[in-house]
Amino acid sequence: MLVVLAGAVTAGAQSLPSLQRQGSAGHLMVNGKPFLVLGGELGNSSASSADYMRPIWKKLRAMHCNTVLAPVYWELIEPVQGKFDFTTVDSLLAGARRHSIKIVFLWFGSWKNSMSCYVPAWVKKDYKTYPRAYDERGLAQEILTPFSADNLRADVDAFRALMKHIREHDEKYQTVIMIQVENEIGILPSARDYHPQATKAFHQPVPTALMQYLQQHKKSLAPALAEAWRKNGSRTSGTWEEVFGKGLATDEMFIAWHFALFANQVALEGKKVYPLPMFVNAALNRPNVKPGGYPSGGPLPHIIDIWKAATPAIDLLSPDFYNPDFIHWNDLYTRPDNALFIPEIRFEPSVSAKVFYALGHYQAIGFSPFSIESTDTPENEPIGKSYQVLTQLMPLLCQHQGKPTLDGVLLDKRSDADTLTFGNYTFIVKHDYTLGWSPGAKEENWPQAGGLIIQTAPNEFIVAGTGIVVSFVSAQPSKGRTGILSIEEGGYREGHWNPGRTMNGDQSHQGRHLRFPVGEYGIQKLSLYQYK
Repeated sequence: MLVVLAGAVTAGAQSLPSLQRQGSAGHLMVNGKPFLVLGGELGNSSASSADYMRPIWKKLRAMHCNTVLAPVYWELIEPVQGKFDFTTVDSLLAGARRHSIKIVFLWFGSWKNSMSCYVPAWVKKDYKTYPRAYDERGLAQEILTPFSADNLRADVDAFRALMKHIREHDEKYQTVIMIQVENEIGILPSARDYHPQATKAFHQPVPTALMQYLQQHKKSLAPALAEAWRKNGSRTSGTWEEVFGKGLATDEMFIAWHFALFANQVALEGKKVYPLPMFVNAALNRPNVKPGGYPSGGPLPHIIDIWKAATPAIDLLSPDFYNPDFIHWNDLYTRPDNALFIPEIRFEPSVSAKVFYALGHYQAIGFSPFSIESTDTPENEPIGKSYQVLTQLMPLLCQHQGKPTLDGVLLDKRSDADTLTFGNYTFIVKHDYTLGWSPGAKEENWPQAGGLIIQTAPNEFIVAGTGIVVSFVSAQPSKGRTGILSIEEGGYREGHWNPGRTMNGDQSHQGRHLRFPVGEYGIQKLSLYQYK
């Protein structure tokens, strides 16, 4: 059953892109059909020049990307207050349509990587009308304060104009499928803003809406937030320090609420014009770094409930990945109220394995390496080989999203095996190097390997990935042992399976396993049976 999430709407007979829920997973609908973002995010400046973009479109197609994540720069679309120039936007729309690629626009508005570097010159120079955030010494930063009504109004006006332009020029095409509101919001170098209006707000009572959310979600709050509230008596009213205690953690909770209110208002006003799905991304904090040492107050897992309470108009909160603990962070962002979308991840070979895990295990709605255009050999990029496989599987993946018939694995030398159970069968999935057949098995570090498994019938499965070897045992030994009935390599064309080789001999080690060697990417159709 599909349940519409907050913010999902339709317009007339033609449905706009929307986020829905299928079982336990989020579901992105585009042109009336489920869609997975096999994307690439452009480097910060690439989208500012049509000439620079011209060869990039072919690179995206060579890597089998179906979506590009592209910035829209406030300073370029509104160089003079109230006068808009959408040349860069129109160029991106034309290029995307020409190459059959969808767009997720990234609104580089008030904040980009916490700084206000893409606001127009007329905002930067008029700092009395458009004030900055202050650090604890009272020094202005090149960061707009979220406590200014003028700052909010200027951002909203520009964003509404952008959404109006997109609606007028793209609604019938649906090239644009989602919008990111701001970029990696956060405060530096202090844990909160010390602008006089911010300090005044800090000493006011915690807003009623947040207190009600805490009480309604008491059993499911993020641990750090729940513990801070409990330690101070689980009060139902009081100032920020009375409710959560004194310290940097409370400072960050406070600024998170106000950043979230600002972003929600921008999204809300934009949706009134053109209600596309909207999300906010987070620059992940590193272990043992205190608030103020990272962009603080963004939609990070330890304060994600504050963002959820403040942002009913925002559909997703998403992680940007530049640290190695992929599983840990995805666990924190995958929640009943938050489908996983990975809009930005370091562009490196391991993403070709991680995307199988993200779409298989977490059933993410999309995946997007950053600065994907930086490659000089797009046809050889591992992520392109994964995307080629996943493009074939998209209808099947979307059909099984949110169901126990879909799962995935991610393996390396430290975690070289995993087990998954589907009905009568347990799959023992190991890193290909555990076989010891490759010279690379002797190396200190192994490349990450990943895969996904779809159960299409009680005894039939589709397995896809790279660098994995899979064997099978009975989940209920009393029913007998498990054997391989057949393995076919092949692919999907227009939703139909096209078999290639039958793999029941040496390729399956005489019926012992299914295998994708490291460096190879593919799809295999598997049939199992039981015997005594």
